[in-house]
Amino acid sequence: MNLRRIALGAAGGVGVLAVLEGVSRAGLLDRDALPPMTTVLTEAGRLAVDEDFLVDVGASLQAWAGGLALAVLVAVPLGVLLGSVPLLDTASRALVELLRPIPSVALIPLAIILFADPLQMKMSLVFYACLWPILINTLYALRDVDPLAKETLRSFGFGTPSVLWRVSLPSAAPFIVTGVRIAASVALVVVISTELFAGGWDGIGIYLSDTQSGGGRTDLLLAGAFWAGMLGLLANGLLIAIERIAFRWNTARVEGVS
Repeated sequence: MNLRRIALGAAGGVGVLAVLEGVSRAGLLDRDALPPMTTVLTEAGRLAVDEDFLVDVGASLQAWAGGLALAVLVAVPLGVLLGSVPLLDTASRALVELLRPIPSVALIPLAIILFADPLQMKMSLVFYACLWPILINTLYALRDVDPLAKETLRSFGFGTPSVLWRVSLPSAAPFIVTGVRIAASVALVVVISTELFAGGWDGIGIYLSDTQSGGGRTDLLLAGAFWAGMLGLLANGLLIAIERIAFRWNTARVEGVS
């Protein structure tokens, strides 16, 4: 089943690349604006061993991982607290709904003022962007825990901490990890967007911006964007693999239902 999905996904990707190659080769679009995909992939292969580009990739990954880790450390305990205390949940709901639609990109000017170091600035924006999907998933997961299971445990004399540890958290954990997976993709977009708009010294966004100086090289721009997409694909695949290993019972149940 997985091999079939991978084969279909690869076929779809190759098909899109073939269409873009044909459009460029046929002259339907300006080749300076849309170079042939074979040229783009050749440049992408060259970037894979380019030391300067690898430094840029490392800088973006450092901000991505740091901001995402901070968001997990804050959002999960906060979600557990709000999900376990109905009074706090009700009191904070309006504030959460007010803050979470604010895009991180809109806060770049504020981050520039607050943080002189580009890494801290990027991490702070990633933290803000990742906080909400993880927090919301944690809250909804705890609300959906089977009340009969909790009441059964309480009827045997278990207190709130025991119910939380033995029933609520194991039941909510797969959904929390899904929130982390969603946040990981958002974080990569925020890192590169921040580098493009706010500048700095190193990063994939800085590289993409530099490719457009001195006349611009669209092939280099698309080659850098290709690796940004590959990083997102790899991060998502890694988190799915961790989710399947850590919560094998939930994966089997979901696949059985589907």
